[in-house]
Amino acid sequence: MIISMVKVNVFQYLAKRSADTAGHSHPNPAGSQASLAMLTIETEDGHKGHAFGPVEVIRAHVVHAFFKKVLIGKHAFDRELIWQELEHWQRGSAGQLTDRALAVVDQALWDLAGRALNTPVYRLIGGYRDKVPAYGSTMCGDELEGGLATPEDYARFAEQLVNKGYKGIKLHTWMPPVSFAPSVIMDIKACEAVREAVGPHIALMLDGFHWYSRTEAYTIGKALQRLDFAWFEEPMNEQSTASYAWLKSKLDIPVLGPESASGKHHTRAEWVLSQSCDILRAGVPGVGGISPTLKTAHLAEAFGMNCEVHGNGAANLAVCAAIKNCQWYERGLLHPFLNYDEVPDYLNSLPDPMDEEGFVHLSQEPGLGEDINFAYIEENTTNEFQ
Repeated sequence: MIISMVKVNVFQYLAKRSADTAGHSHPNPAGSQASLAMLTIETEDGHKGHAFGPVEVIRAHVVHAFFKKVLIGKHAFDRELIWQELEHWQRGSAGQLTDRALAVVDQALWDLAGRALNTPVYRLIGGYRDKVPAYGSTMCGDELEGGLATPEDYARFAEQLVNKGYKGIKLHTWMPPVSFAPSVIMDIKACEAVREAVGPHIALMLDGFHWYSRTEAYTIGKALQRLDFAWFEEPMNEQSTASYAWLKSKLDIPVLGPESASGKHHTRAEWVLSQSCDILRAGVPGVGGISPTLKTAHLAEAFGMNCEVHGNGAANLAVCAAIKNCQWYERGLLHPFLNYDEVPDYLNSLPDPMDEEGFVHLSQEPGLGEDINFAYIEENTTNEFQ
């Protein structure tokens, strides 16, 4: 099981999303050509593992200067050794070797292990359950007629999501460059409209503007308490743990974080220590892989806290299914003009199908459970390097 090759295929596919000038996703029903990278790690005896990542993250320089230097010659099951060595290389990489790059390697190694052992990854890393309740996570607000432009739009869409089986909904409200964003008043109106539309028994969460002041966040938080929301997520700059500790002390509603803070599980330990959140947050791409996400979740469990996993996808779903202290799987991002259940060209099936009761079922196929369309990727590869 000695690693002998690290390869990247950069390929094109038809994406049904586009990003605004601040990087927020919005629907693009007509579709446009986008690029994605697939990392493949192969051993001398022919076992392979795969993971996808942004082309900006899995670049030739990163592969040649770091991935191959650490991976080639290692046993493919020595994931912790490999991860620790890559993290060590980060300090001198001038920011080139990112946590997201570490995450792609870690995912590919877990996928390889699952495929080699003919076992789903979620069972290898814990195997707590084989289905997870999903909450519908909306896209950010927009100014599209009939989209997510008004509180009434959010309410109407929330009703549609409940009819599809979702028992929880998280709102991403308006952010720049939307003309009136950010707006404390509009955020509260959207939350009020959704609560009225879905009734008292659907779990609701808010992920609003990420740079509100303390007093603005407090105002929204008090409204969310009145509306019986399940949590309040990232309303302020996460570099200030003191601000989150202050907000947590003022509100009864659970404060969730950190979502985007760097520092992997190390930073999240500091959030627990400083009592800056009620629910911890970690996602596979953001903290450097499945391995550190599990460390974060077990850290939270030791303090009697939940760790809600940030984002969708096969790797995040595997972690949700492997641990007890995570209530939801984040399914999205969702929008009235986007069919989330449409399978992307590079896959043969969705990694997170949801039933009518709102549960996402884990694939029982070996590895991460991504049904990859290798033929499509080969036919649409625009660059390949190893």
